[in-house]
Amino acid sequence: MDGSNRTRWMITGANGNLGKRLLQNLLLNADTEVVALVRSERAKSQIEELPLEPQQRSRLDVVIADYASKQDLQAAAEGVNYCVHLVGILKETPDSTYENAHEDSCQALTEALKGGSAAHISYVSIVGALETATNRCLKSKSIAGDMLLKSTTKAMVLRVPMVLGEGDYASYALRRNALKSLNFLFRPSSMDQPLYAGDVVRAIKAGAVEELEGSYDLVGPEPLSRRDLVKRAASLLGRRTKVVGLPIALGLMLAGLLEKIFSNPPVTRSMLEVLDHDDNMDTSHTEELLKISPLVSLDAMLEKILSTHERT
Repeated sequence: MDGSNRTRWMITGANGNLGKRLLQNLLLNADTEVVALVRSERAKSQIEELPLEPQQRSRLDVVIADYASKQDLQAAAEGVNYCVHLVGILKETPDSTYENAHEDSCQALTEALKGGSAAHISYVSIVGALETATNRCLKSKSIAGDMLLKSTTKAMVLRVPMVLGEGDYASYALRRNALKSLNFLFRPSSMDQPLYAGDVVRAIKAGAVEELEGSYDLVGPEPLSRRDLVKRAASLLGRRTKVVGLPIALGLMLAGLLEKIFSNPPVTRSMLEVLDHDDNMDTSHTEELLKISPLVSLDAMLEKILSTHERT
């Protein structure tokens, strides 16, 4: 990349669904360069396999970095105008704790960008990630976001709910459940407010360009119970499904048992608590501030993601 008069973006966690979607969107602009940060060769190959035009690929650098290393991030951020921090986990593993994935990476990022060229940081967090949170994941996300807001670089923390987009796991799981004749869900009365991935991309870009500062919630246009979400998706697929509710206490008990048996269980209590969080709010102020109204409707969102998975 020659860097001549181009806007340069750096995306951490670029191999995630949202990261790949964002970098492809940014590269549609011929005056934009992207530095995509990943943690492994496998993740790097996922970026390199994206269907990009040769001229787009020439404006993309894929860099393997340690997100907790100030030196790695500083080197990657040279000449960067905007940084988007997408690193985060819902479930801890023996190799990655909440503190390491969230707090250590944000601390390293603030130090790496200090005195550099970056004008703004956008950090994608989770609805409910507040100082008062008792859940370890949400609390860690809150601490990490505060680190960025207190840094010398202007920063926006964008807290989002369940994000649905073409080709992502959440959309695949929803379609899979919608096709079942019978579903067993933990506390299906819990409220979801799904947000379309394309709207998250628009929000990130708008917040960065406007150099918006502070923390903002952004949720989808329609709140509904998890039971109704599965049924709505089933209806759009021409199917009918029955949802049987299970108490969340049972799920937490089973998750606790798995934590005792396995060093890396498929689900943890902290993860279940995050997924069980109720989302039911009006964030039209954020939409207006970012100038991204209207958001994609729930039915339009479901039609996009369900038809995509049907083709694949």
